[in-house]
Amino acid sequence: MANLRRFRKIMENFSEVADFVTVYITEAHPTDGWALKGNVEIANHKTLEERVAAAQMMLTMEPLDCPVLVDMLTDEANTAYAALPERLYIIQDSVIVYKGKEGPLGYKLRAVEEWLKKHKGN
Repeated sequence: MANLRRFRKIMENFSEVADFVTVYITEAHPTDGWALKGNVEIANHKTLEERVAAAQMMLTMEPLDCPVLVDMLTDEANTAYAALPERLYIIQDSVIVYKGKEGPLGYKLRAVEEWLKKHKGN
């Protein structure tokens, strides 16, 4: 949750520099998989409707001021971007210019913020 709060602050500070998008992918810690105690209780999504409902639940708990896209059940975005459990990318003119490491340990909002600061005037 702290990461989402910081992400929201970066979106606020750099909204004139970049368009932000969040892609909701497969659940990292489903109740019927690798569950964590105290985590939100969401089972593996069996339908696209279940995945959309999980994304809506996330937005109810932690609203975001950017579009939230939902990956297909075939996990095309997750596979293409090796996104599980979470990952940050910067795409400029259809080219990946920043590819963060896998989260949560590789989820470095500071690196994204530094890139945005560096390219703010470009």
